[in-house]
Amino acid sequence: MTIRLYMDQHVPRAITSGLRIRGVDVLTAQEDGTSDWDDARLLDRATELGRVLFTQDIDLVIEAAKRQQMGIHFAGVIYAHQLRVSIGKCIQDLEIIAKAGEPEDLENMIVFLPL
Repeated sequence: MTIRLYMDQHVPRAITSGLRIRGVDVLTAQEDGTSDWDDARLLDRATELGRVLFTQDIDLVIEAAKRQQMGIHFAGVIYAHQLRVSIGKCIQDLEIIAKAGEPEDLENMIVFLPL
């Protein structure tokens, strides 16, 4: 099974499109009607759907780190800084993670891009 991704509202459309062209299963917060949700609810939603949340919002990383400390389950978070990781590199690294990994590999984990 491959890793399915959930994109928060801060992720450029080019990343989502690039991943879809490469056959990666991606759902955006906009498509799911959750783009105005707070970070905690968004992370809960991604987990409920069995999707790893990709974000470029450091506040979501902080929320995930709190959950790690408190032992609260979440499906996983992947983070890339908006100005330090190119769109192309995000696509490349996310494709590798999605196709080579298993969902349980990222449970309760925070992964920072670039790889």
